[in-house]
Amino acid sequence: MKAGQFSLTLGKNVTLCLIVGCILALTSCTSTKQITYFQGTNDGVIKSKIASLEPVVQKNDLLSITVSSLNPEATLIFNAPNESTPNANSATAGSNNTLTVGYLVNQNGEINFPILGAIKVDGMTKSEVNTYLVKQLVERKLLIDPIVTIRFLNFRVSVLGEVSRPGVYTVPNEKLSLLEALGLAGDITIYGQRTDVLVLREKDNGDKILHRINLNNTDIFTSPYYYLQSNDIVYVSPSKNRVTRENAGQWAPIAISLISFMIIIMDRTNIF
Repeated sequence: MKAGQFSLTLGKNVTLCLIVGCILALTSCTSTKQITYFQGTNDGVIKSKIASLEPVVQKNDLLSITVSSLNPEATLIFNAPNESTPNANSATAGSNNTLTVGYLVNQNGEINFPILGAIKVDGMTKSEVNTYLVKQLVERKLLIDPIVTIRFLNFRVSVLGEVSRPGVYTVPNEKLSLLEALGLAGDITIYGQRTDVLVLREKDNGDKILHRINLNNTDIFTSPYYYLQSNDIVYVSPSKNRVTRENAGQWAPIAISLISFMIIIMDRTNIF
């Protein structure tokens, strides 16, 4: 092989190596330290600092209220909810079009309960609503020793951003942790920032509360945002690696085409 041909071949190989190196650098892997939950955690007990986990009734909530007593016939009238709404027992919103019934908390924070009429429940816990209804049924001599069971029918959270399955999730229970919500959404992707998980919570007066959580830190277990409230929104921010990868994916084909064109030109003009 002549020296000129050797130089040309060497120059091409060096150029190709540079191309591969640039692409690998742009699509570099994420450090395992960035994607590990609860770093530095040791075996032990983490005491909760949360006073109460019972959810509070809010406007637009849908409640299931069941009344029972020693007189089944007398309780029938109290077990006929006054509203119907799209089914709230599906895993994701819009996945089921069947109807379910319940007591809808209107914009005044009230429900319309049979015989008792409009009852202000906004801001009350389930236990407080339960106690109030039992007291009213007994004092008005409507039932003897009534038993009232209350459940939320539309406890839902939205999980968005860098998760496998973003969406709105409705759950049948009323105690959902942030980790469980992320689990429903298929967990955070390798490109999600576990140090920057945003929880957006809206208050009754319309105020929005923004709180950022670091899942790499065990402080999450004592945070008041560890357990989510109905209608909370969880957003996982993308990492810099994600942005870099997306940019690389957009520019890599163009860069390869340009460099290939340059190699052809250099080959034909014998620059090497």
